[in-house]
Amino acid sequence: MAHRTKNSSVVDAEVSDIDRIAKLRFVVARFGEMDRAKWWNTKGVLANLGEMAISRGFAKTHLFARARAVFAVAAHRCDEIFNPPDAFTLWKLPAEIEDRLQDAWSQWLEDPTPWTEFLNRVNQEQSNDLLQILLNLDLITDATADQVKRLRRADDFRSVPIAETASIDEGMVALLAAAFSRGETGKLAVPYIAGGGIA
Repeated sequence: MAHRTKNSSVVDAEVSDIDRIAKLRFVVARFGEMDRAKWWNTKGVLANLGEMAISRGFAKTHLFARARAVFAVAAHRCDEIFNPPDAFTLWKLPAEIEDRLQDAWSQWLEDPTPWTEFLNRVNQEQSNDLLQILLNLDLITDATADQVKRLRRADDFRSVPIAETASIDEGMVALLAAAFSRGETGKLAVPYIAGGGIA
């Protein structure tokens, strides 16, 4: 699903809601498409356009095929814009989290209905405010939104530094997703958490 960092010991015990982490990726991936924020070069792949184009070849699993494609493009584009060493991004989480996501992904393939319903909810959100969308979908708290509003882009405007830490918890993953809101339409800024040389 994404790049992996090597050391699984950096995962905090509070990382338990793998569904939520996947949903954060879905929302940011959809928001960044060319018909929305114009951050990566996919257009409506996670919307109805993508469903019509891909569903015939992947009758049951097309949603996950589309998601994998957009996640990969988003991760590649973020790496092009800003690829800090020894750091975590939404697309480059500790290996233990990525492993949990991969295991859960296999289970979700067996029953894609909840994810189809969730993506429908995502596509019903027409706001240009990523933070508001994440709040509407109950994926972040008001406190997280307030914290993100205080974040600033780096001097080169290509990144959003969040913190430096030797462990990642669920709240930090939410910050990594929500902090994409510090970018602008057509101007991607990559949120990251410095890992202190642990990768």
